[in-house]
Amino acid sequence: MSDGPAILLTNDDGIDAPGIATLRTELTAFGDVTVVAPDANQSGVGRTRSHTARIREHPWGYRLSGTPADCVAYGLRGLETDFDVVVSGVNNGPNAGNYVVGRSGTVGAGIEAAFLGTPALAISAYHSTDFFLSPPEEYDFARPARIAGRLVSRALESGVYEDVDLLNVNAPVDASSPPVILTEPYHDYEQDVEPADPEALDDGEIDADGGELAADEQIVHLHDRTWPGVVGWENPFPPTDEHRERYPVGTDRRAMVDAAVSVSPLSMSHASPDSAALAEVVETIDVE
Repeated sequence: MSDGPAILLTNDDGIDAPGIATLRTELTAFGDVTVVAPDANQSGVGRTRSHTARIREHPWGYRLSGTPADCVAYGLRGLETDFDVVVSGVNNGPNAGNYVVGRSGTVGAGIEAAFLGTPALAISAYHSTDFFLSPPEEYDFARPARIAGRLVSRALESGVYEDVDLLNVNAPVDASSPPVILTEPYHDYEQDVEPADPEALDDGEIDADGGELAADEQIVHLHDRTWPGVVGWENPFPPTDEHRERYPVGTDRRAMVDAAVSVSPLSMSHASPDSAALAEVVETIDVE
């Protein structure tokens, strides 16, 4: 038992992913780390919660048949430890931009922690040229893990979490001395909706009911255009003047164009804006 903070560690790539192993090693250097992580990959599930989950002991803590948010809920409310902070990651691939942050399982774990009253940090790794780390076993997560460890330690010591609920961090694995930039998630999102040919779809792409389509039914593709102009899995942040102009200085995506570490402070307060127009509308509503 150390004198350092009690840290709950989770991820969304699964407890057997290399990123969480590297991060656990880094965090145990200064804190008491308990791992509660998903049995299998849970990428992209956001803050989805389950009604039940199967829990098994693991040498690091526990593995759970659920989502990252389930893991955090179990760790903070199902264990007797009073955790000082929740750390999620290291994720295989970045989580940048307001839409991606909203659907990320890595960030979703941090959001769940914040709603349950415990500060959090979500750490994701990217490669400035390869972008996604695939296969992850061929990449070194040590630098993002070190950055997460230093941020967590100093944030707890300096009182950062008195004003901030969650730090969302994206760190490159291939830049030897990357600058660390205070950022905010870039605000963009677009959706393409296109009719699909049922004959060309695999069974897994059709809803669970399956069967023949009725006369008044159709199937559509719902494709989010998170990164404009990207084809396949190519890097949407090549270091070009075009991309530097697209993403403003101070955004997480611009930091990634420059192979930097982005640190975005987030709040879960959901503060209500002061709207005089809404107040006027509410006053005019009559209920009979």
